[in-house]
Parts: sequence; C-alpha cells; structure tokens
Amino acid sequence: MQYFSAGRVNAIQVPKYFDAIKIVIFKGAEKVKKVALIINPQAGKCKLEKELDKIESRLTKAFAKVTIYQTGQEGDGKRFVEQHAEEIDLLIAGGGDGTVFEIMNALVPLENRPVFAILPGGTCNDFSRTLGISQKPLEALEQIIMQKCMHVDIGSYHKHYFLNFWGIGIISKVAEEMDDANKQLLGRISYYLNTSKLVFQDKAFSLKIRSEELHYDEKAELLVVGNGSYLGGIQSFFPHADVQDGKFDVLIVKEAKLKYLKKWLEAKIQDDYPENEKDDDIIYFRTSKLEVSASPEQNIDCDGEFLDKTPAIVEVLPKHLKMIYGEIQ
Repeated sequence: MQYFSAGRVNAIQVPKYFDAIKIVIFKGAEKVKKVALIINPQAGKCKLEKELDKIESRLTKAFAKVTIYQTGQEGDGKRFVEQHAEEIDLLIAGGGDGTVFEIMNALVPLENRPVFAILPGGTCNDFSRTLGISQKPLEALEQIIMQKCMHVDIGSYHKHYFLNFWGIGIISKVAEEMDDANKQLLGRISYYLNTSKLVFQDKAFSLKIRSEELHYDEKAELLVVGNGSYLGGIQSFFPHADVQDGKFDVLIVKEAKLKYLKKWLEAKIQDDYPENEKDDDIIYFRTSKLEVSASPEQNIDCDGEFLDKTPAIVEVLPKHLKMIYGEIQ
C-alpha cells in the first residue's frame, strides 16, 4: 500500500484487500468534495495506466479529497463500491466497458448513490460516447472536473443492470466467436458488419415478446434492446437514442442478412425510419418494459457480458443514475 501526498495529508485505514490503493487527501477546501477513481490498469493496453501520474495530479488539484484505487482482478471494483460508494460524492470508473459494467452494477442498487463518471480506457467505451465524453483520457478528465450532470435511464433484468444494450441471437453469437485480436482491432460492430461470420444459416429461434406496445410470437435471429446509441465504438442500431426518455429502443430482425442490417443502419442514421415501423424483415418499437422468452433458450449479451439466459423481464429504471456528461451531439 502506498500513500501519495501533496500539501497536508491525513492517515487513513483501509481494508487489507485494497493492496493496490493510492490515497491522496487534501484539506483547505471550503466544501470538501470526496472523489474516488477506480481504475483498471490493464484496460485498453494499459491506456490509463500510462497517464496515471497526470490523472492523479489533475484530480488532486481539482478536488479536496481523492482516492485512487487500482483493481487487480475481477470483483475488486465491486467490493470497493460496496464498501465506500455511499461515503463519497463522485465515483469515476476508469477502464473499458467491462470495468464500467462491474462498477455500475454495484452502484445502482445502493440507496445513496454518488455521481457516476466514466474515464474511458478500453476498446469501445460505448456509453461514454453516448454521453459525449472524449475518448482521450486527459480531455475526458477535464469534462469530469467540470461536473456537468444529468440523470440517465438504466436497464434492468434478473437483478443485473445495463447502460447500453441487452441482446440475444446473433449479436451474442458473434461476441462469443470473436477473438481478442479482432475485438481490439475492429470493435464488436465493425467486426460484425465486415466478416463472413455475420450470416449464420439456420440460426433462427422462436421468440416471444410481450409489451404494452407490441406482442410478437415468431421466428427471429436477433433481438436488441438499446438504451445508448453506440455499439462496438460506432453509432449503430440506435444512433439517436435518448438516455432520459424512460424508453428502450427495440429491434427485432427476423432474418439477419447483411442487406437488412445495412438498410436499418442507413435509415436510422438518416433519421427517416418511423417509430413502430414494420416490414417483412425488421420490426422496431419503443417501450419501457418487455417480457422475453425464446426456444431454444438464448444466451443474453448485456453490455458485452454474459450472465444469464432467457427468459427475462427487461425494464427501464427511469433517470436512476446521475452521471457526468460532455458534449452531446
């Protein structure tokens, strides 16, 4: 354990499992602002670790009390949140989408939640892009220091939570089959749209959806429930998603051929695909809650994590989390 100081420093006791923690505590600010940065030093080829000295220096100049905790293994960030999140004012997740997912899932159930911010350091950094956060760490840090906040919707299912998307069908199969080199090089959706693995023959499953807006009981190859507007580092299925409207964007693709997905992406980017539009291949609607079942049961891809299988009830927690945003287009 190491203590880094500048100015006056107080000693503090921390649990033994925080073997990679760095704590900097300042006095003198009229109103103490307690800030914690949980950073995954391995994310994005150590992208944030390379800038850590500059990040630390800037944070300690901007805030009265700063804790920097470097994770060593899966679950470290979750434990830190459970132990300390309710004692701080601003919690920053530094890393990729997996780091953000772990920390956010520990944060959402708490009664007293600090403001949440993302310092992007991974490959795709999808929800940070939706919030207009710069993908350059030091620029993103300045946005965080400005403390522009908004309340954002959170997706929920099976006591798990997601910021960006929930999906079954070929979206999860592509993720399962993608090797790390391709993920690093292209990002999920780029790989998804540019390789022969896109088209899976005879991969349709029986899909049942029940919602206030739509009942569906047919074959399908893809279901995506979106909250954010980015997937794999680019604006994809829902480029105009609104994270404050209390609604999901939902896409059902009956036959996942490249031409149908291109048609959807082009239409949405041009903003000319009307709500509740239906055709022979694609169904799109918006809802705050849907019940999903499938036969055979499907693996659920939730912000890139595989934690469960269908059936599931997926619903919005409206404006549940206060987050820092940057320049939203």
